[in-house]
Amino acid sequence: MATEFGAVSLVPPLLAIALAIVTRRALLSLFVGVWIGGVINVAGAGIDGPVDVLTLPFVGVVEAFDWIVPAIGDSTTNAEIIVFTFLLGAGIALLWRLGGSLAVGQAAAGVVDSHRKVGVMAWLLGIVWFFDDYANTAIVGSAMKDIADTMNMSREKLAYVIDSTAAPVATFGISSWTAFQIGLIEGQYAEMGIAGQTPSATVTWLWSIPFNVYCLLAVLMVGIVVVTQRDFGEMLDAETRARETGKVTRDDANPLQSMKADLGEPVTDDPRLRTFVVPVVVLVAVVVGSAAVTGYAPGRSAVGVAENANFTGALVWGSFAMVATAIAMGVGEGAMDIDEAMETVLDGFGIMLHAVSILVLAWSIGSVAGALGTGRYVTNLAEGVVTPTLLPIVILYASAFIAFSIGTSWGTMSLVTPVAVPMAWEIGGGDPQMVAVAIGALFSGAIFGDHVSPISDTTILSSTFAGSDHIDHVRTQIYYALTVILVATVVYLAWSLVGSTYAMAILLPLGVVALAGIVYALSEFDAARKNVPAKPFSGESRGSAPGDD
Repeated sequence: MATEFGAVSLVPPLLAIALAIVTRRALLSLFVGVWIGGVINVAGAGIDGPVDVLTLPFVGVVEAFDWIVPAIGDSTTNAEIIVFTFLLGAGIALLWRLGGSLAVGQAAAGVVDSHRKVGVMAWLLGIVWFFDDYANTAIVGSAMKDIADTMNMSREKLAYVIDSTAAPVATFGISSWTAFQIGLIEGQYAEMGIAGQTPSATVTWLWSIPFNVYCLLAVLMVGIVVVTQRDFGEMLDAETRARETGKVTRDDANPLQSMKADLGEPVTDDPRLRTFVVPVVVLVAVVVGSAAVTGYAPGRSAVGVAENANFTGALVWGSFAMVATAIAMGVGEGAMDIDEAMETVLDGFGIMLHAVSILVLAWSIGSVAGALGTGRYVTNLAEGVVTPTLLPIVILYASAFIAFSIGTSWGTMSLVTPVAVPMAWEIGGGDPQMVAVAIGALFSGAIFGDHVSPISDTTILSSTFAGSDHIDHVRTQIYYALTVILVATVVYLAWSLVGSTYAMAILLPLGVVALAGIVYALSEFDAARKNVPAKPFSGESRGSAPGDD
């Protein structure tokens, strides 16, 4: 990969991220980042010779679209994610119009009757659905959004719960992530010629789970926050607003999805729970079944099936089955005719247009980073300062910075694995445990970078399905993500001093205790500073009837 642009290669992604946070306009910020990347690339490489300074901005636009267009069509995976997102939007629109979303809220009203219970249910659903992070955000967000509105949970809080369980859980479950991770390790073992000297890639991945400290603690941090109902930073502001005013988004927010505004009222006054449950069950069954069928071969283990499964294709087939089922139920039960059903499908595509546009530009920023050598530049910087004690810390923060800059944890894993595995093998003197430590730290850093980056696809989708303003979600989640990575850093340093794998059995629980203490202390401090209750939802707080806006 090219590295001749050096530190300049950091400009496009960091500029896009800074603009997004400051202006709260993700689309504009991302396009500016891609365009600046085009200008830098053209200025550095030239097109048939030096380019005149006056023409650089215009040639940069041409270069920008040379990245944007392939981001839509050149990658089959990207295209499948776009189709899946549109189809899921259509399915969600049909569930809304048929009254399924309202029925879920009504059915849960007697059980999920407090702010705490909404948070705990969303957290547990996020843990249970470990097969894929995209499907996780869609299913949990769709199931919980109206119930969360009823209990006056801010959309920012719901987006945080979804985002901080989806990808972290997928990194240590049987999922598309697991298959991808194992494949990267296996490929690197083959490239280095050490496959016979190490445990299998699958075993290395299993060994890495205790060292995937950020992801483990991030999931538990969500539990601490929803159970204690203590918040700090901008999340405390959002939750206080929702509790005191009933406004689940701020007045001038720009939610990536708004059901009532985009789709109108449901077509029935008697919503039935089956209208939601049946299409979602079909979605889950088809996704899991399709993944199993595409990955199956005689004699393969469950992990082997996951390694070879076509998860993105399964998501497309599952979301289509969800749409077809919802249409059949709506038309068959006389709730809508076929023309109205197809209009709703098109409206569902429309509510996802903003999210898909951001996804495409986020992928384009990734292409810019690839062309300018951003990932390789950061990784090369990290290589020069690594010692055995600092190995997990350096890999953690190098991968975190890359993921933050390019907006993709998978891309970060692809960039860093070819450097991290050989580096860990050499520094550890051929000890496979050091490779597992490096892999765990790499996965942790990649997910943290995703959580704090407004150009991350999973973060975008979490905002979408929670109905949150995207930049508001990023700004509120940053405080919690930073808290978790600081505790993770201490855990890694403590492990480096002890040097035993089994030490994690003690260090991880201590990390959870530390997180609980920090949440309590920061919530008390921030609440006193802002003159608001540190624990706003101390009782069985109930809000108004479910509503999208």
